[in-house]
Amino acid sequence: MAFQGCRFICVGISKPSIRPATASEGNRTNSSNPETIMLRLGAVSYLNTKPLIETLPERLGQSGELRLDLPSRLARDLAAGELDIALIPSVEYFRGGDEYEIISDAAIACRGPVWSVRVLSRVPMNKVRTLALDEGSRTSAAMSQVLLAEMHGLRPETVPFPIGSSPDEIDADALLMIGDRAMHPAPGKYQEIWDLGDRWCRWTELPFVFAMWVARRSAVADPQIRQRIEDALNVSRDEGLQQFETIAKREAAGHGLTIEDLHRYFAENLHFQLGNGERSGLAAFREKAEHLGLVPASHSPLQD
Repeated sequence: MAFQGCRFICVGISKPSIRPATASEGNRTNSSNPETIMLRLGAVSYLNTKPLIETLPERLGQSGELRLDLPSRLARDLAAGELDIALIPSVEYFRGGDEYEIISDAAIACRGPVWSVRVLSRVPMNKVRTLALDEGSRTSAAMSQVLLAEMHGLRPETVPFPIGSSPDEIDADALLMIGDRAMHPAPGKYQEIWDLGDRWCRWTELPFVFAMWVARRSAVADPQIRQRIEDALNVSRDEGLQQFETIAKREAAGHGLTIEDLHRYFAENLHFQLGNGERSGLAAFREKAEHLGLVPASHSPLQD
Protein backbone atom coordinates (compact mmCIF):
# COMPACT_ATOMS: atom_id res chain seq x y z
CA MET A 1 0.00 0.00 0.00
CA ALA A 2 1.55 3.33 -1.01
CA PHE A 3 1.11 6.47 1.05
CA GLN A 4 2.18 10.06 0.59
CA GLY A 5 2.50 12.89 3.10
CA CYS A 6 3.25 13.63 6.89
CA ARG A 7 4.79 15.41 10.01
CA PHE A 8 4.70 15.90 13.86
CA ILE A 9 3.71 16.70 17.50
CA CYS A 10 4.83 14.06 20.06
CA VAL A 11 4.95 11.79 23.38
CA GLY A 12 6.29 11.33 26.92
CA ILE A 13 6.44 8.41 29.34
CA SER A 14 4.64 9.45 32.54
CA LYS A 15 0.88 9.14 32.90
CA PRO A 16 -0.83 12.41 33.88
CA SER A 17 -3.27 12.22 36.75
CA ILE A 18 -6.81 13.00 35.69
CA ARG A 19 -9.05 14.49 38.33
CA PRO A 20 -12.83 14.14 38.23
CA ALA A 21 -14.73 16.99 36.61
CA THR A 22 -15.63 19.74 39.02
CA ALA A 23 -19.15 21.00 39.48
CA SER A 24 -18.27 24.17 37.61
CA GLU A 25 -17.02 22.38 34.50
CA GLY A 26 -19.29 22.91 31.53
CA ASN A 27 -20.99 25.86 33.26
CA ARG A 28 -18.75 28.74 32.21
CA THR A 29 -20.84 31.37 30.49
CA ASN A 30 -19.97 34.32 28.32
CA SER A 31 -20.72 37.49 30.27
CA SER A 32 -22.08 39.21 27.16
CA ASN A 33 -24.40 36.30 26.48
CA PRO A 34 -25.32 34.26 29.58
CA GLU A 35 -26.92 31.58 27.37
CA THR A 36 -23.59 30.78 25.70
CA ILE A 37 -21.13 28.40 27.37
CA MET A 38 -17.50 29.37 26.77
CA LEU A 39 -15.39 26.25 26.35
CA ARG A 40 -11.64 26.45 26.92
CA LEU A 41 -9.60 25.12 23.99
CA GLY A 42 -5.86 24.69 23.68
CA ALA A 43 -3.50 24.11 20.76
CA VAL A 44 0.20 24.40 20.03
CA SER A 45 1.60 27.11 17.78
CA TYR A 46 3.83 24.77 15.78
CA LEU A 47 3.90 25.04 12.00
CA ASN A 48 2.00 21.80 11.55
CA THR A 49 -0.92 23.20 13.57
CA LYS A 50 -1.36 26.43 11.62
CA PRO A 51 -3.87 25.13 9.04
CA LEU A 52 -6.09 23.77 11.83
CA ILE A 53 -6.30 27.03 13.78
CA GLU A 54 -5.93 29.70 11.09
CA THR A 55 -9.61 30.72 11.32
CA LEU A 56 -10.58 28.92 14.52
CA PRO A 57 -11.07 31.97 16.79
CA GLU A 58 -13.58 33.38 14.30
CA ARG A 59 -15.34 30.02 13.92
CA LEU A 60 -15.61 29.56 17.68
CA GLY A 61 -17.20 32.97 18.13
CA GLN A 62 -18.89 33.06 21.54
CA SER A 63 -18.70 29.26 21.96
CA GLY A 64 -15.10 29.07 23.12
CA GLU A 65 -11.71 30.67 23.54
CA LEU A 66 -8.41 29.38 22.17
CA ARG A 67 -5.11 29.31 24.08
CA LEU A 68 -1.73 28.43 22.55
CA ASP A 69 0.82 26.54 24.64
CA LEU A 70 3.37 23.71 24.68
CA PRO A 71 2.08 20.16 24.04
CA SER A 72 3.08 18.98 27.52
CA ARG A 73 1.20 21.84 29.17
CA LEU A 74 -1.89 21.25 27.05
CA ALA A 75 -1.91 17.58 28.02
CA ARG A 76 -1.45 18.47 31.68
CA ASP A 77 -4.18 21.11 31.71
CA LEU A 78 -6.67 18.91 29.86
CA ALA A 79 -6.01 16.12 32.35
CA ALA A 80 -6.48 18.56 35.25
CA GLY A 81 -9.73 19.94 33.87
CA GLU A 82 -8.24 23.37 33.23
CA LEU A 83 -8.98 22.92 29.52
CA ASP A 84 -12.11 21.40 28.04
CA ILE A 85 -10.72 20.54 24.60
CA ALA A 86 -7.16 20.40 23.32
CA LEU A 87 -5.12 19.37 20.31
CA ILE A 88 -2.95 16.83 22.11
CA PRO A 89 -0.47 14.10 21.13
CA SER A 90 -2.07 10.74 20.42
CA VAL A 91 -0.22 9.12 23.33
CA GLU A 92 -1.86 11.56 25.73
CA TYR A 93 -5.25 10.61 24.32
CA PHE A 94 -4.44 6.94 25.09
CA ARG A 95 -3.53 7.89 28.66
CA GLY A 96 -6.77 9.75 29.22
CA GLY A 97 -8.84 6.59 29.06
CA ASP A 98 -12.61 6.92 29.33
CA GLU A 99 -12.34 10.56 30.45
CA TYR A 100 -11.53 11.59 26.87
CA GLU A 101 -13.17 11.46 23.47
CA ILE A 102 -12.11 12.56 20.00
CA ILE A 103 -14.37 15.45 19.07
CA SER A 104 -13.40 16.22 15.47
CA ASP A 105 -12.05 14.57 12.36
CA ALA A 106 -9.47 17.36 12.11
CA ALA A 107 -6.06 15.95 13.02
CA ILE A 108 -2.34 16.08 12.30
CA ALA A 109 -1.35 12.89 10.54
CA CYS A 110 0.84 11.51 7.78
CA ARG A 111 0.64 8.99 4.99
CA GLY A 112 4.32 8.80 4.18
CA PRO A 113 7.63 10.61 4.74
CA VAL A 114 7.94 13.10 7.59
CA TRP A 115 10.39 15.84 6.88
CA SER A 116 10.62 16.95 10.49
CA VAL A 117 10.65 13.74 12.57
CA ARG A 118 13.76 11.61 12.23
CA VAL A 119 16.05 9.21 14.05
CA LEU A 120 19.67 9.89 13.16
CA SER A 121 22.08 7.12 14.12
CA ARG A 122 25.85 7.19 14.55
CA VAL A 123 25.92 3.39 14.23
CA PRO A 124 23.96 0.99 12.01
CA MET A 125 20.35 1.13 13.21
CA ASN A 126 20.36 -2.54 14.23
CA LYS A 127 23.27 -1.78 16.60
CA VAL A 128 21.61 1.06 18.53
CA ARG A 129 21.95 0.62 22.29
CA THR A 130 21.21 4.16 23.49
CA LEU A 131 18.57 6.49 22.08
CA ALA A 132 18.33 10.20 22.92
CA LEU A 133 14.74 11.45 22.89
CA ASP A 134 14.01 15.01 21.84
CA GLU A 135 12.36 16.69 24.83
CA GLY A 136 10.09 18.58 22.45
CA SER A 137 8.63 15.22 21.45
CA ARG A 138 5.90 13.06 22.90
CA THR A 139 4.27 10.80 20.33
CA SER A 140 7.47 10.59 18.26
CA ALA A 141 9.40 9.26 21.26
CA ALA A 142 7.07 6.27 21.53
CA MET A 143 6.93 5.90 17.75
CA SER A 144 10.73 5.61 17.50
CA GLN A 145 10.87 2.98 20.24
CA VAL A 146 8.06 0.96 18.65
CA LEU A 147 9.82 0.90 15.28
CA LEU A 148 13.21 -0.07 16.74
CA ALA A 149 11.57 -2.88 18.72
CA GLU A 150 9.52 -4.23 15.83
CA MET A 151 12.06 -3.86 13.03
CA HIS A 152 15.23 -4.86 14.92
CA GLY A 153 14.10 -6.34 18.24
CA LEU A 154 15.79 -3.49 20.12
CA ARG A 155 14.88 -1.89 23.45
CA PRO A 156 17.61 0.77 23.73
CA GLU A 157 18.31 2.72 26.87
CA THR A 158 16.75 6.17 26.49
CA VAL A 159 18.37 9.43 27.53
CA PRO A 160 17.07 13.00 27.31
CA PHE A 161 17.92 15.29 24.41
CA PRO A 162 17.21 18.78 25.81
CA ILE A 163 15.74 21.32 23.40
CA GLY A 164 18.63 23.73 23.95
CA SER A 165 21.37 21.14 23.43
CA SER A 166 23.23 20.37 20.22
CA PRO A 167 23.65 16.78 18.99
CA ASP A 168 27.39 16.98 19.67
CA GLU A 169 26.64 17.36 23.39
CA ILE A 170 24.63 14.13 23.55
CA ASP A 171 26.34 10.79 24.24
CA ALA A 172 24.03 8.32 22.48
CA ASP A 173 24.14 5.95 19.53
CA ALA A 174 21.05 7.52 17.95
CA LEU A 175 19.06 10.70 18.38
CA LEU A 176 15.37 11.38 17.84
CA MET A 177 15.00 14.88 16.41
CA ILE A 178 11.94 16.89 15.53
CA GLY A 179 11.42 20.28 13.96
CA ASP A 180 14.27 22.42 12.66
CA ARG A 181 17.10 20.23 13.86
CA ALA A 182 15.57 17.20 12.14
CA MET A 183 15.01 19.15 8.92
CA HIS A 184 18.58 20.50 8.77
CA PRO A 185 20.94 17.91 10.36
CA ALA A 186 24.69 18.36 10.18
CA PRO A 187 26.10 16.45 7.18
CA GLY A 188 28.53 13.56 7.42
CA LYS A 189 27.90 12.66 11.08
CA TYR A 190 25.46 9.76 10.81
CA GLN A 191 25.56 6.23 9.41
CA GLU A 192 21.81 5.86 9.04
CA ILE A 193 18.83 8.22 9.09
CA TRP A 194 15.20 7.17 9.47
CA ASP A 195 12.29 9.32 8.44
CA LEU A 196 9.78 8.03 11.01
CA GLY A 197 6.69 8.73 8.94
CA ASP A 198 8.12 6.81 6.02
CA ARG A 199 9.25 3.91 8.23
CA TRP A 200 5.90 3.62 10.00
CA CYS A 201 3.83 3.74 6.82
CA ARG A 202 6.01 1.19 5.02
CA TRP A 203 6.18 -1.15 8.03
CA THR A 204 2.48 -1.08 8.96
CA GLU A 205 0.93 -0.02 5.63
CA LEU A 206 -1.13 2.43 7.69
CA PRO A 207 -1.10 6.22 8.20
CA PHE A 208 0.21 7.68 11.43
CA VAL A 209 -1.68 10.15 13.64
CA PHE A 210 0.41 12.56 15.68
CA ALA A 211 -2.34 14.62 17.31
CA MET A 212 -6.08 15.17 17.34
CA TRP A 213 -8.73 17.32 19.00
CA VAL A 214 -9.70 15.63 22.26
CA ALA A 215 -12.40 16.71 24.73
CA ARG A 216 -13.18 15.85 28.31
CA ARG A 217 -16.47 13.98 28.06
CA SER A 218 -17.99 16.04 30.87
CA ALA A 219 -17.38 19.27 28.96
CA VAL A 220 -19.25 18.21 25.82
CA ALA A 221 -22.03 16.14 27.32
CA ASP A 222 -24.64 18.50 25.85
CA PRO A 223 -25.20 17.33 22.23
CA GLN A 224 -25.79 20.88 20.97
CA ILE A 225 -22.56 22.15 22.50
CA ARG A 226 -20.65 19.18 21.14
CA GLN A 227 -22.01 19.65 17.62
CA ARG A 228 -21.27 23.38 17.65
CA ILE A 229 -17.63 22.83 18.64
CA GLU A 230 -17.16 19.91 16.25
CA ASP A 231 -18.48 22.02 13.40
CA ALA A 232 -16.17 24.92 14.30
CA LEU A 233 -13.10 22.64 14.39
CA ASN A 234 -13.94 20.93 11.11
CA VAL A 235 -14.80 24.14 9.24
CA SER A 236 -11.64 25.82 10.53
CA ARG A 237 -9.60 22.87 9.20
CA ASP A 238 -11.34 23.00 5.84
CA GLU A 239 -10.68 26.74 5.55
CA GLY A 240 -7.07 26.27 6.60
CA LEU A 241 -6.52 23.77 3.79
CA GLN A 242 -7.43 26.55 1.36
CA GLN A 243 -4.92 28.97 2.92
CA PHE A 244 -1.63 27.08 2.63
CA GLU A 245 -0.10 29.82 0.50
CA THR A 246 -1.19 32.60 2.85
CA ILE A 247 0.21 30.77 5.86
CA ALA A 248 3.42 29.89 4.02
CA LYS A 249 4.04 33.50 3.01
CA ARG A 250 3.62 34.63 6.60
CA GLU A 251 5.56 31.86 8.37
CA ALA A 252 8.24 30.52 6.01
CA ALA A 253 11.07 33.01 6.45
CA GLY A 254 10.85 32.94 10.22
CA HIS A 255 11.50 29.19 10.14
CA GLY A 256 14.32 29.33 7.62
CA LEU A 257 12.16 27.93 4.83
CA THR A 258 11.16 29.14 1.41
CA ILE A 259 7.49 29.74 0.71
CA GLU A 260 7.58 26.86 -1.76
CA ASP A 261 9.11 24.49 0.80
CA LEU A 262 6.50 25.29 3.44
CA HIS A 263 3.60 25.09 1.00
CA ARG A 264 4.87 21.68 -0.16
CA TYR A 265 5.22 20.57 3.46
CA PHE A 266 1.57 21.40 4.18
CA ALA A 267 0.28 19.93 0.94
CA GLU A 268 2.45 16.82 0.57
CA ASN A 269 3.87 15.84 3.96
CA LEU A 270 0.91 16.53 6.23
CA HIS A 271 -2.56 15.08 6.24
CA PHE A 272 -5.31 16.80 8.26
CA GLN A 273 -8.21 14.33 8.04
CA LEU A 274 -8.89 11.62 10.62
CA GLY A 275 -10.35 9.05 8.26
CA ASN A 276 -10.82 5.30 8.55
CA GLY A 277 -7.19 4.62 7.64
CA GLU A 278 -5.94 7.08 10.25
CA ARG A 279 -8.16 5.49 12.91
CA SER A 280 -6.75 2.08 12.02
CA GLY A 281 -3.23 3.49 12.28
CA LEU A 282 -4.09 5.04 15.65
CA ALA A 283 -5.40 1.72 16.95
CA ALA A 284 -2.28 -0.10 15.73
CA PHE A 285 -0.02 2.46 17.40
CA ARG A 286 -1.87 2.11 20.71
CA GLU A 287 -1.60 -1.67 20.60
CA LYS A 288 2.13 -1.56 19.85
CA ALA A 289 2.83 1.12 22.48
CA GLU A 290 0.83 -0.83 25.09
CA HIS A 291 2.83 -3.97 24.29
CA LEU A 292 6.06 -2.12 25.11
CA GLY A 293 4.60 -0.54 28.25
CA LEU A 294 4.86 2.99 26.82
CA VAL A 295 1.19 3.69 27.56
CA PRO A 296 -1.19 2.07 30.05
CA ALA A 297 -3.19 -0.91 28.82
CA SER A 298 -6.77 -0.15 27.84
CA HIS A 299 -9.66 -2.56 27.47
CA SER A 300 -11.91 -0.15 25.60
CA PRO A 301 -11.74 0.23 21.80
CA LEU A 302 -10.98 3.52 20.09
CA GLN A 303 -14.00 5.54 19.00
CA ASP A 304 -15.56 4.75 15.64
